[in-house]
Amino acid sequence: MRLLLALWCVVAFAQDYPAKNVTIIVPYPAGGPTDQLARLLAPRFAEKLGKNFIVENVSGGGTTIGTGRVARAAPDGHTLLLHNLQISANVALYPKLQYDTERDLAAIAFINRNPLVLVGRKSLAPVTLGELIAYMRANSFSMAHPGSGSSGHLATALFAQAAKVTPVQVPYRGGAPMVQDLLGDHVDLLFGTPQQLAPLVASGQLKAYGVTAREAYPQFPSAASLVGALGPKLEIFYWHALFAPAATPKPVIDKLSAVVQGVLDDAALMKSWADTGVTPYPAGERTGQGAETLFKSEIARWSEVVRENQIQPVD
Repeated sequence: MRLLLALWCVVAFAQDYPAKNVTIIVPYPAGGPTDQLARLLAPRFAEKLGKNFIVENVSGGGTTIGTGRVARAAPDGHTLLLHNLQISANVALYPKLQYDTERDLAAIAFINRNPLVLVGRKSLAPVTLGELIAYMRANSFSMAHPGSGSSGHLATALFAQAAKVTPVQVPYRGGAPMVQDLLGDHVDLLFGTPQQLAPLVASGQLKAYGVTAREAYPQFPSAASLVGALGPKLEIFYWHALFAPAATPKPVIDKLSAVVQGVLDDAALMKSWADTGVTPYPAGERTGQGAETLFKSEIARWSEVVRENQIQPVD
């Protein structure tokens, strides 16, 4: 009887969810791709669930401060985390975290993914990827990234290893300020997301040299496949996923997963993503056990990259 009563209470709680406004923690400053996605999704979630979804930027500690806040939050679905592949790398990068990433967080849904794009300031002399690598081997050059363990940092490490070059790495606290400094010729190159960079490349403000995909991307016709040029380790998908505290009731997780699925059925949104090289995560891996399996495999992959390349926190 007690078990039946407990199950009834959980189901009733899920039916009434959300009981109040929901906070989506973004562990980055405002203006970067994760923040932009959160602000795109929040009103759509609110429309479907009838309560406000408020985006709060909690940056610092290589994204561990915001992540830790969600890991320790009440497991009722009213505090969520929107993060990307950096959450996987942080497991090895910060071995003394005050939370256990796999134990304390549950993946609600993987949302989107895209390759990264290697771009340079427009005043760089090289035109092709081959010319760029030759230039790098003969000259000192700098590469920006948005913090330790970020997708840009990991891609920079793998690229430098494969191309046999040694960049001066310049860390930033987020994607927006590093792009501004690239536009101002304060750094030479960086890896960023298509949605950040496509308009700047199309307008001639930046040069695109490569994409972390097996094939060239139509949005960046001048950019070569880094996988084809430098090997399979350069196949990197930058993804976003929504997380909740691990003890959040499954019916609440399922309800939020269904909302994400509904948002990804929006044809207009999907077209706008496709136009900048972003795709929804494959449906079979997006939610439920598929999401949890993917989350664990990403932790294993990027933890290995951190260890092999001796990447250290520099924030």
